[in-house]
Amino acid sequence: MSFLFSDEHTWLQRDSDIAVMGITVHAQDTLGDIVFVDLPAIGATFKAKAVAGVVESVKAAADVHMPAGGEIIEVNEALRADPSLANSDPLGQGWFFKARLTNLGDLDSLLDEAAYQKIT
Repeated sequence: MSFLFSDEHTWLQRDSDIAVMGITVHAQDTLGDIVFVDLPAIGATFKAKAVAGVVESVKAAADVHMPAGGEIIEVNEALRADPSLANSDPLGQGWFFKARLTNLGDLDSLLDEAAYQKIT
């Protein structure tokens, strides 16, 4: 599975209509040491680009935007317990949530890795 990226510095990795989502390496580099994450409730639905959570670091707080619309089906409890996972492994163990995608057309506005690198 390949990664897709939003211009709000979130990523998505999809398997059928289920996607894992999180913040990018660029986002965590910019924020610095992450100390808290506010994850959405399971069952909550969000449109693409809607704020689905918050991440706080020693420098700042930032909204976490949905890269594509969907219903939250799982959150990363390990990340809630250890927010530093978003720094140490943002594209792996530092994932934020999983969602059932409600509009696969939202994926058309996301960037592949090469296109994302050009905006960071």
